[in-house]
Amino acid sequence: MFITFEGPDGSGKTTQIKAIGSELQAKGYDIIYTREPGGTEISDQIREIIMNMKNKRMAPRTEILLFCSARAQLVEELIRPALDAGKIVISDRYADSTLAYQGYGHGYDQDVLIQLLNFATGGLWPDLTLLLDISAEKGLQRRLTNQEEWNRMDDYQLAFHERVREGYHALAAADPARWQRIDADQPAAIITRQISAVIEKRLVQSIGKRKNPD
Repeated sequence: MFITFEGPDGSGKTTQIKAIGSELQAKGYDIIYTREPGGTEISDQIREIIMNMKNKRMAPRTEILLFCSARAQLVEELIRPALDAGKIVISDRYADSTLAYQGYGHGYDQDVLIQLLNFATGGLWPDLTLLLDISAEKGLQRRLTNQEEWNRMDDYQLAFHERVREGYHALAAADPARWQRIDADQPAAIITRQISAVIEKRLVQSIGKRKNPD
C-alpha cells in the first residue's frame, strides 16, 4: 500500500508519520518512509536547489520541473521497488503537492500538471492520502514557534499558502475515495488515533480484496 501525507506547511505531517509508522511496525508491517522533495541521493540534491533561500528568483515553471525531476527519481529508485516487494510506503508529500502548490498556489493549469505528473511518476498515485488540515496562518506560525527550517517555499506570501489550502480542499472533494481529511488543529495524540483508525480500516479492506479478488 502506498500512503501519502499532505497538508499546508506546519500541519504536523512529519510528527504523525513517525508515530503511525512506529505503530504499523509494531504490528508487523514492513514500512518504508520517504519525503518530498528528496528521498534519494539525487532527489536530495534537487531538494537543496528548490528549498534554498538563495534561489528566491526561481521561476514557478522551473520549480515545477525540479519537483517532478526529484519525484521521478524517487519513484524509480525507491517507491516502486518497495511496493513490488510488498512493503507499505509512507511518503511525506507526493504528486498532490504539485497540484496544490504549483497548481492552485501559482495558478498553473491542473490538466497540464496531471499530464506532467503522470509522466514523472509513470502513472503511480497513492492508495490513500491523508490531508492534515490547518489554516495557512496557524501552520506557518507553528513553524516559526518551533524554530523549524524556514525555506524558500515557506517564504511565499500568506495569500499563496491560503490558495494552497483551498487547493487541497478541492482535490480531496474531487476524489473522496482516496482522500481522508484530518483536523490538524488538535492534540497530536488525538490526531494519531484518528489516522491510525483510517489506515487500519484501509489495510483490512486491502487484505480482504487480495483474499477475495472477485
